[in-house]
Amino acid sequence: MFKLAHISDIHLGPLPRLSLWELASKRITGFVNWHRNRRKHLFGDTLDLLLADISAKQVDHLAITGDLVNLGTKIEVRTAAEWLATVGPPTSTSVVPGNHDAYVPGSYEKSVRAWYPYVKGDLAPAGWEEDIHVFPYLRVRDRVAIIGCSTAVATLPFAASGFFGSRQARETVHMLRAAGEAGLFRVIMIHHPPIRGAASFHKRMIGIRRFAAVVSTGGAELVLHGHTHLNTLHWLRGPQGRVPVVGVASASQGLGGSKPPATYNLFSISGGPGAWDLKAERFGLNSTGDGVSAEGIDILAP
Repeated sequence: MFKLAHISDIHLGPLPRLSLWELASKRITGFVNWHRNRRKHLFGDTLDLLLADISAKQVDHLAITGDLVNLGTKIEVRTAAEWLATVGPPTSTSVVPGNHDAYVPGSYEKSVRAWYPYVKGDLAPAGWEEDIHVFPYLRVRDRVAIIGCSTAVATLPFAASGFFGSRQARETVHMLRAAGEAGLFRVIMIHHPPIRGAASFHKRMIGIRRFAAVVSTGGAELVLHGHTHLNTLHWLRGPQGRVPVVGVASASQGLGGSKPPATYNLFSISGGPGAWDLKAERFGLNSTGDGVSAEGIDILAP
């Protein structure tokens, strides 16, 4: 049995001290939003509780679907790289970026370069190279193929949309087909929900129909996403049946906010090609905020 944990929307805080030059951009809106809303409910201790519980369950791999930082500053990106090193080695931790990791032009490149060991595929160059396409990437762990896609792009103020383009779609289909032919359980990681209506218009993923075509032709067993800070379950059509698309609350969300408290999903994968068995459990911050408890078993039930 292979155990895969999923967390998302880390939003490491607190915010660093920012220069006037750094604030003279879209960052000013995020700066105000952080101090008016996020900082009241996003707590480091909450994240630590989740990670401790994940470690206690001896998972085989951890999937992190984006938004490690808040405003995409150089200091935040470096701090996130240092945080990743404490979470686990790149061999057992996979990351895809979110819209906050590409907050302003240049942030995406800084993030991917700093986190490269956690976002590079098994056959990718050992070190960062400017002209390579990092996404989609393919990592094979045991009998599980982890395919990381990126929807992270810099957007205008008051927008948080993502983009899934044709090149990435073509390469993802090839990876899915090859992994399926190799008899692997295929997991796609992506930040924005690839489901129409799952996010508001200004936060939507552009390329939803394209992604659905990727899954319907390439095949997959599980899709993981973040972005909405909600625990959700949707379905996409695959060649052999429905494919679960699972979202998760922010891993740093404390009690008392408008969004659900921090949770993580734990997937237990067993069986084999044509007869895979997928069990999904959700664990979240308890009612007193000082521990983690089971929230639901068989969260994939319709």
